[in-house]
Parts: sequence; structure tokens; C-alpha cells
Amino acid sequence: MAPPAPHRWRRTPWPPRPLTVGDVHHGPPGPSPLETYTMAPPAPHRWRRTPWPPRPLTVGDVHHGPPGPSPLETYTMAPPAPHRWRRTPWPPRPLTVGDVHHGPPGPSPLETYTMAPPAPHRWRRTPWPPRPLTVGDVHHGPPGPSPLETYTMAPPAPHRWRRTPWPPRPLTVGDVHHGPPGPSPLETYTMAPPAPHRWRRTPSPARPGPVPAPARAARMGSGAVTALGGAGLPVPSTRGLTVPLRRACNRGVKLWASAFGGEIKSIAAKYSGSQLLQKKYKEYEKDVAIEEIDGLQLVKKLAKNMEEMFHKKSEAVRRLVEAAEDAYLKHEFDADLQYEYFNAVLINERDEEGNYLELGKEFILVPNDHFNNLPVNISLSDVQVPTNMYNKDPAIVNGVYWSESLNKVFVDNFDRDPSLIWQYFGSAKGFFRQYPGIKWEPDENGVIAFDCRNRKWYIQAATSPKDVVILVDVSGSMKGLRLTIAKQTVSSILDTLGDDDFFNIIAYNEELHYVEPCLNGTLVQADRANKEHFREHLDKLFAKGIGMLDIALNEAFNMLNEFNHTGQGSICSQAIMLITDGAVDTYDTIFAKYNWPDRKVRIFTYLIGREAAFADNLKWMACANKGFFTQISTLADVQENVMEYLHVLSRPKVIDQEHDVVWTEAYIDSTLPQAQKLADDQGLVLMTTVAMPVFSKQNETRSKGILLGVVGTDVPVKELLKTIPKYKDVLQERIITGGTNIMQCSWLGIHGYAFAITNNGYILTHPELRPLYEEGKKRRKPNYSSVDLSEVEWEDRDDVLRNAMVNRKTGKFSMEVKKTVDKGKRVLVMTNDYYYTDIKGTPFSLGVALSRGHGKYFFRGNVTVEEGLHDLEHPDVSLADEWSYCNTDLHPEHRQMTQLEAIKRYLTGKEPLLQCDKELIQEVLFDAVVSAPIEAYWTSLALNKSENSDKGVEVAFLGTRTGLSRINLFVGPEQLTNQDFLTAEDKENIFNADHFPLWYRRAAEQIPGSFVYSIPFSTETANKSNVVTASTAIQLLDDRKSPVVAAVGIQMKLEFFQRKFWTASRQCASLDGRCAISCDDETINCYLIDNNGFILVSEDYQQTGYFFGEVEGAVMNKLLTMGSFKRITLYDYQAMCRTNKESSDSAHSLLDPYNAFFAAVKWIMTELVLFLVEFNLCSWWHSDLTAKAQRLKQTLEPCDTEYPAFVSERTIKETTGNIACDDCFKSFVIQQIPSSNLFMVVVDNECFCDSIPPITMAPIEIRYNESLKCERLKSQKIRRRPESCHGFHPEENARECGGVSGLSAKPSLVLLLLLLTIFSR
Repeated sequence: MAPPAPHRWRRTPWPPRPLTVGDVHHGPPGPSPLETYTMAPPAPHRWRRTPWPPRPLTVGDVHHGPPGPSPLETYTMAPPAPHRWRRTPWPPRPLTVGDVHHGPPGPSPLETYTMAPPAPHRWRRTPWPPRPLTVGDVHHGPPGPSPLETYTMAPPAPHRWRRTPWPPRPLTVGDVHHGPPGPSPLETYTMAPPAPHRWRRTPSPARPGPVPAPARAARMGSGAVTALGGAGLPVPSTRGLTVPLRRACNRGVKLWASAFGGEIKSIAAKYSGSQLLQKKYKEYEKDVAIEEIDGLQLVKKLAKNMEEMFHKKSEAVRRLVEAAEDAYLKHEFDADLQYEYFNAVLINERDEEGNYLELGKEFILVPNDHFNNLPVNISLSDVQVPTNMYNKDPAIVNGVYWSESLNKVFVDNFDRDPSLIWQYFGSAKGFFRQYPGIKWEPDENGVIAFDCRNRKWYIQAATSPKDVVILVDVSGSMKGLRLTIAKQTVSSILDTLGDDDFFNIIAYNEELHYVEPCLNGTLVQADRANKEHFREHLDKLFAKGIGMLDIALNEAFNMLNEFNHTGQGSICSQAIMLITDGAVDTYDTIFAKYNWPDRKVRIFTYLIGREAAFADNLKWMACANKGFFTQISTLADVQENVMEYLHVLSRPKVIDQEHDVVWTEAYIDSTLPQAQKLADDQGLVLMTTVAMPVFSKQNETRSKGILLGVVGTDVPVKELLKTIPKYKDVLQERIITGGTNIMQCSWLGIHGYAFAITNNGYILTHPELRPLYEEGKKRRKPNYSSVDLSEVEWEDRDDVLRNAMVNRKTGKFSMEVKKTVDKGKRVLVMTNDYYYTDIKGTPFSLGVALSRGHGKYFFRGNVTVEEGLHDLEHPDVSLADEWSYCNTDLHPEHRQMTQLEAIKRYLTGKEPLLQCDKELIQEVLFDAVVSAPIEAYWTSLALNKSENSDKGVEVAFLGTRTGLSRINLFVGPEQLTNQDFLTAEDKENIFNADHFPLWYRRAAEQIPGSFVYSIPFSTETANKSNVVTASTAIQLLDDRKSPVVAAVGIQMKLEFFQRKFWTASRQCASLDGRCAISCDDETINCYLIDNNGFILVSEDYQQTGYFFGEVEGAVMNKLLTMGSFKRITLYDYQAMCRTNKESSDSAHSLLDPYNAFFAAVKWIMTELVLFLVEFNLCSWWHSDLTAKAQRLKQTLEPCDTEYPAFVSERTIKETTGNIACDDCFKSFVIQQIPSSNLFMVVVDNECFCDSIPPITMAPIEIRYNESLKCERLKSQKIRRRPESCHGFHPEENARECGGVSGLSAKPSLVLLLLLLTIFSR
């Protein structure tokens, strides 16, 4: 061999010259000066000495040739690295390990050495000939009986051998000859690669021919048997397909690809009617106007549109505020007031005798389509009272009484703006009035965990942004129940913090212990992720030592002061929350040093336990620093007492009478009854809330700053999308339709979208926002928190886009993006232009993304209304239900109309009150007229019985840029293989509010005139699809500036599609019809893959839909190396990962206020009976409620993942390659299928590359080490503070600073309620 790769062989005549390195001589008997060369092999090959013949020849012995001189020619390899050969003179010394001698038969002192090969090759002795030569035998030499023994390999997979006749033609590369010159009957064996290894005998040809004198040894085929002097030792494979075979394979694959591509495109074009539709649009080319979208003008108009919508919502809330404050002003508190109101839990409930329960009168509920068909009462509101509060508490009864006046405003608001949904008033006393009225159902424990005062909208409206340091006493006196109550108090405080707040938690005894040591000396944003992180660390606190409060107070004041100077925090209110069982001093020197006289930092103190010995000191600290003091004796007291601080922080805002409008970030409130009922049907609803505080206007209470509550209304995110139509004229300012002004905006294009974020950079709406996960049905993600824009538009590594939008700027930004489609399996790489501006009157900013190329252009056509109406009448025409052609929400009589019905009634003048988008409707009419002829075309195909006789093509479909769709079935509906295709269940393949169908989007990125083929992915782990979808885009012009006006396609049976492929792969180019290679051959595997590497056709049907790299990892790896495919790394910062956690039932119960509440009841009852102090009961309580067996529990947790996607290189049409495996070379050929996104791959089947692992698309969780976790916690992204701040007011009455509290209601009533609850359970 002339090394290195690729391997070539050269002839070595004997001896035309003195033997040198690389020559091997096997010569006459007797002493000889001839020199021979042996290999000094690398590991793992070793050689062992074999004397010849001290014993009968056995396995491992080698003998070459008859006695006497021999003219035989032999070929040796000049091997590539790492093999090297060294010269061994014969015999300057006794033969040793490494010497080789081949001599005459008979007794001989000569010694020879053979290789003891490593696993898995083993050699076995084959005497010659105990029987006629069969598969596995190898013989080199003259015919006739022979005493020679030869050895053959019992090879492992993957080598197989095929016959090589000698010589039907002059020897060329790839031929192997062993023996004397001239005609020879010798038999030789060559390997037909690849896996698995089998050997077969190849008798010599009937027409032996002479070997040309200058003949050069051919390149060896995989595993070809090579003889050294006629020995016949098989040699491991060194190549894949032989060159002639490879050439034949290349020619065959090209022929197959061309035949299949032509056949399948013919079918797709014929049944889709693509050429007809393209021709029809071309006919109108001169009559349409193509314009480029002005992105900045577009985003400004969209922002104005949203601003008007948001303003309408906030005005509705303002009317509720005015009504509530006026009603309270006129009301006089009556402690003995008796008032029967509609309790949302008790309504329509009867006792055993059939009588309505108290507070549970008849309340008419009727399903309403505007409220997702939930049973509601649109005339009245009802009231929900938290489980831990008494329904007839005088404060609640009085509050419910005066707030009844809101009913009229609720109804009036709904009449003014029929798009409104839930309106409500959350009282500072705890009750919640909701319109329309709806029935509330307790959970399985008989509990309703909802407390309006814990909701984000309430907290944000009631208070200003704040920086909070929580100090927790963990001295020895806090052991047992006290520490448990302290932890629950901390958790409840965290519940009251929102995204505009910052916090940290410090535990103290004689030393300071930051709950999160990483955040020593700083504060973090109180987003949900950070709060949950701290909650997990609370479990690590334990009580011991002595409490040194002075150290903790000094640290807290220093931290707040330093953090305030950084300019990062809220720069508004500051507070220290002290949770302890006592204080031995008032620490006035510390307050004088840091906080007096301005008292900028409020002190809130929580005394844990029943003892009041230290209450005076703690109350003094709170009152001296404009805070509040409260005592918490049981877990049941925690929530009510924590809420008190909110009233204190709201005082400055109340005194200022500043009704700030607040908008929350997007959230899911699964505790609301409407959310729970919707979850069973369509998944929980993502929403934002607009809210305003309600104040007391009574002069005598002005300095006290009494907060009455908060009013609000929900705005589902999907409602925001309705303000972003897909297609409108950007040039016109307004169109007067039905007497009402409708703002116009431009078409966003196939890949375009709008999105909005909050002042904190969190997403309000974005097509990539995923607050739900699918596991049987859509569910809210556990611990769902708002998603930052940088986690979705993650290609913007420097947050240029995010920061500009947070700072409410107007501008443009461009970047290359990687958008995943088809359940994240595929990726589209494109360049997006982003345009952004702020939405006035809200904390939101709006952005619009337009893809470059066809996404930046739109066109307008024109037809008469009569023409368009006629062509809209076809029963197979439909429009996108989630697009707003007409506003059917404004009037109840319109809500049952489909968009298509609304358009028809609008155009015919039957519904003059309908508000419709005239420009969009005009384009719908144009598309209806242009696409109408395709219906007749499809019908003619369906009626022709000779066409599609095997019913392989099932569906033809069409979609246009205006959301118009046409569908034609070539088989009966019951015969459809995929029943969900193009239905509401198949969200990916229909027009939605935020995206075009998948087949439309992929076709738009394909080369014009070609089809994109794919197998729909199942939501299950294994793809069970039995259909193939083919689609192509219709463009108006033949350049990138042409908008994609439509897309058409077909869906066919997978079996039909695969049958066409196998038929094409049997075609042969030879004149005699004999194919050198075929996909039917066992020696090769044939695949059909798409441009993302997914298998559409394989000999193993089970591999259909799998990623090619999972099946042929070595080949896919080589394709990536060669550049035929590209790996694109993607990131998912909204992923859910399964983790095993140690858990116990108590771990959750102690953090749930109501489970904790019932746990406390047991403790209280025991204490009443035994009259023991809590320390004596601590071990019993703790063991009973918390010391439960730990067990591993698999849970879903939010996580970050990295995963690959793959895309083919368009410029590469065909490629061949070889892969070096362990003991063989694997060959493959890849050929693009013309006019498609498909590739045919033919792979050598006889060489296994087990050492090269498969390539999967499985996501890998990004695990952060402790250092990186710390950096992520500390990192503070740019955020914009709310514009208003009400931290202090000079008229504030600080004397209202709390006192020693017991239960919030009458003790006897509360105890009775607790006992009833326990025994009822």
C-alpha cells in the first residue's frame, strides 16, 4: 500500500532489486541470506513465537507454500501511521519474537510468528480439504490435494464477503489476485461491506484470463482476503464500497432521486392545483399594488390602537372607584347590621329539608358564551369570603352592604364596553365582590384558598414600590412551633411582594446568617423565581444560641442605605420586618443613628408566641419608626396580621388621594373559579389586570389614610391580540365603518408578530410565551413566573432590544433569529427587523417583528363586492376564526356569528351596526375571486375515477395571506387517515391569532416552485403519523420582494408516498436491465430524509419520523463535518424538567396557609385540653405534623435547556463520503431530490460504527454551578421604576401602630368555627 488514506496498492516483483522495507520474501528451502520484514505493531496487537513444527500445526500456526523455489508474487501493504515496519536480518541471531520465517515442509529449526489478534477477532484452524471447499474456507495455490493448512477468521459483525471472479477483465483497482502468473483456477474472497459479518465462498470464474504483466493491485474492497505468499489470511476491512460499486451507486442514486422527485412533484402539483393558482394570480399581476411596510409607522399605530383599548378598561375601573368611594362616604358603620347577601360559596345550596341555606339564596346562573359558556349572572355580583374569616363579621357585613351599589356600575360598564370580562372589588377587610356572579366551589379539603389581598393587582394598587429587609430571630428560644410560625410569617410577607419590590432575608442569633449567603449585603427583585428560591432555603433555618438584635438592625440599615445609593432598588418606600419572640431593649441609639428624624425606614415588628413580656419594646420600635406592631400566637393568625403592614404603606397614597392606575404583568390566577372551570376545558387563561385603589374620603379619617380596597378588571392576553389584525392598510389613517372609527395597521406577514413587555422587561404577550405545559391536557406550570424578553428573544445577547423597550424608546433593531416550529423540532433561520415604541398611559412597550424578504411587502388587489360575495358562498371556504374581520363582541346578537357570516351580513347591509375592517375584507374578496377556479379543478379530479384510484392523496388545501382557506377531500371524511388535520384540534396547521399554518410558513421559506414535504409530529414521544404533507408557496413576482400571496398543498397516505419511493429506487440505467445495485440489496440501506434530518422513508418502517442521527449516527456526524447539514444550538428558558426530590406531606402543608391553619387548630385544641405550654407540646406537634417519612417524588420544575436542531445546506446537491470505523470503512451517498426539501441517503450496510454514538435532539438541562447561580441571582437587568411613588406624607398619623392582638373575630365564634370545621372533616 502507498500510505496513507486513501489506500492504494502496488505490485512488488521478486526480486528486481535488493529487498527493502516493505518487501516480503518467502523462498526456497535451506539456509538463506534473504531478509524479511515484520511489523512492530502498536497496541493492542501482540505477536507470539510459534516454533515450526515442534508439534502438529494448530490454531495460530501459519505455513506458506510447497517446498522449492517459487515464482509467486505477493503484495504487501505500506501501512499508514501508526503502523511502522522494521528490518529484521535473517538470521544474525537466533530467531526471536518479531522474526518471521516461511520455509519448506518437514522438520525445521526455523521459527515463525503469527499475530494473536485482539478481540473480537479469533482464528480457527481449517484443515484442507476434509470436505469440498465451502463458505468459510480459503485456499491459495495449485489445484489438487494439498497438505497445506489454512486459517480463516470467524469474524464478528459487520463484515460479509462476496465473490470476485478472476479475471473477467484486466485487473483494476479493487481486484485481488493470489498465485502464479497466468490463468489460474484459484479462488479468492473479498468483503461486501458493511454489517453484519458473514462469509461466502466465491469459486473462480469459468473463463480465467492472464494477469497483465504491469498489472497493479486494485484498491481492496472492505474485508478482502489478502494472501502473503498464498497464505490466505483475511485482512480487516480498509474501505467501504469499491470504486466501481461506488460509481454505480452514485449513478443509481442520482437516477432514483430524479425519478422519485419527478414523480412526487407531479402528484403534488397535480392534486394541489399549484400551477393553476400561480397562473390565476399572475393574471392579476398588473392590477395589484405592491408596497413596502413602514415598520415604525406600523408600530406607532398599533401602540395607539392598544392605548385606546387600555384606556377604555381603565375608565371602567375609574367609574368603579368613584362609585365605591361615594357609597362608603354615605355609609355609617352599624355593628349590629344584619344583611343577607349572596355568598358565592353558598348560593343555590339547600339543607336536608330543601330550604336555601343562610346567605345561600337562589341565584340565577345562565351559561354565557362571552364568558366561555360558564354559568354566570350578568345582572348581579356575588361575594366570596375567605375560609378563615367569619361570614357575618360586622366589618364584612357593613362592607358588603355599602359595596352593593357597585352592581349598577358593573352592568353599566359591561353595556358600554361589551369586551369587558370580570370586574371586581377586593376589600381591605378580605371579602371579594365579583361581577358577573359565579358559583365558587371549595377544594377537596373544603377550603377556598383565595384571598384577594394576596393578589398582585391588589398589592401593586394598594402600595408603592418598596425595599424590604426581613430579620428572623433564630435564637434558642425560637425552637419548635415558634420557629415554624416565624417561617410561615416570612413566607406570607413574600406573598405580598411584587415585581417592583426588592428584598433580602437575614436570620440572626449571636451571628448573622443570610438565608441566601450568595446575596450578602444586597437586595434582589421580588419576582416569583427569587421568592421561591428563598422559600426553599427557609427550611434550612434552625434555632440555637442567643439573639443579638442590635447586630441585625445595624446590618439591615447599612444594607438599605448602600443599596439605595446604587440606584437599583425601588427608590421609594423602605422597611425592616422584624420577626422575633422578644426584644430586651428598644435600641433607640441605633434608630437615632440611622433613621431619625426623617424615619425613612419603617419598622414592622411581629411578636411570635403568647407571652407579652417583650411586647412593649417591640411596639415602641414600630411606633417610633412609622411602622406597625402585631402579635402572632398561632399559624392561623399569620395571614391576617401580615396584611396589616400593607395598610400602613398605603397611607401616604390615600392621603394624597392619588388613584394610580396599575397594570400587572401577565399572570395566571388558578384560584379563581372561572380559571378552575376553564382549566378542565381549554387550559388556564393568561391575563393582565388593570386596578386602582379605593380610599376613604371621610375628613375625620383623612390623616389615618384608610384604604377601603382595590377595584380591577381582567384583560386576557388573547384580547390584546385582537387589536393586532394580520392585514390592513398602513397608509390610511382611519376608515369610517358603521359610524365608528377603526384604526388601521399593516399586515405583519407570515413570520411577523407583535409583542409587548412591562417596565420590568417581562413579557405581556409574545407568540413564544408558554405559561402552560402539555401533559395529557394543558396545565399551568408549577411555580410559573413571568418570562423576561431576553429569555425568548435570546439571540439578543446584549439586551439591546429589551433595554430600549424598557426605557420606553422608539426605534429599530435588527438581528438574525432562529425560530422553532413544529413543536420545536424544526428551525427557521431568518433576519428580523424589530420596531418598538411605548404605549401611553401604561407601563408597557410594544414591539413588532418583520422578517426580511417577502415579510416586508404586501399588496392590495381589487374586485367588486358582487364578485367576491359570489365566490365566498362556496361551502369549503372558511376564514381564520381568531382574526378580527368584524368585531362581533360589541353586541350580544352578533356573538354567535362566525367571521364569514359577519362579513356576508356586513356586505349585504343586513347588519349596519357591525364594525368591520373594510380594507381587510376587500382583500378577502380578492383572494376569494382569484382562488375560486381551483374548486372546480379539484372537483374534476375527484370525479375522475381513473385518477387517484388507490386513494393515496386524501386532502388538497389552500390558504391565502388574508386567512382564507379552501379544503377539498378526495376521500370520504370517515376514510381520512388524519382526522384532526386542518381542524381546531390541530393548532399548528390552521390560521391562529399569532401565527400562520405550519405548512404555509415552511413553504414560504422554500425555493419558489418546489414543494416542502413533512410528516406531522405527534405530541407523543414516538411519532405515530401515517400521512405526509406537501405544500408550496405562491408568489406574485419572481423575486424576494414579492409577497407570498398563498400556499397550497396536499396530504397523502404515508404508505402511498413510500411506495412511490421504493418503485423509483428499483429503476436501472443499464441497457441490459441488470442493475449493479438496488435498494433491495442487503448490502445497502436506503433512506429518504427531509431538510431537517427526519426520516420519511426507511426499510425499517418503525424508523419513520425519527431523526436520522438516531439511526445512522456515524453518517449524520460525517454530514455535519462535511457541511451538508448544520447543527444549530437552541435554548429554552421556559422548559420544564423532571427532578427527583425528597419530600414529605408536611413540607407543603407548612407553607400553605390553610393547611397550616388546620394544623394549628389541632395544636390549639390540645393546648386547651392539657393546659400545657407550647414547648411541652412542641415535640408532639412537630413529630405529628412534620416528621413524616421522606421519600423521593418526581416533580416538574422550571429549568433552562439546550437542544440542537439541524438544517441542510441548500447549495449541496450531492455528496459521497467514507467513515473510518473500528475495523472497516462505511461509505454513503446523499443526493438531493429535485424540487423538494428531501434527500436520498444510501448507506453501506456491512460496516457497523458502534464507536460513534447516535446524534439525538434530546434537550440537555443547563446546570449552573453554585458560583454561576450566585451570579444569576445578583445580576440585575435594566428595569424602569413606576412613575409614581408615595413613600411618606407629613400628615400621616403614625400613632396607629398596632397592639397585642388575639384572633381577629370574637374568640367564641372563631373557636366554634374551628371545632365545626375539624369535626366536619
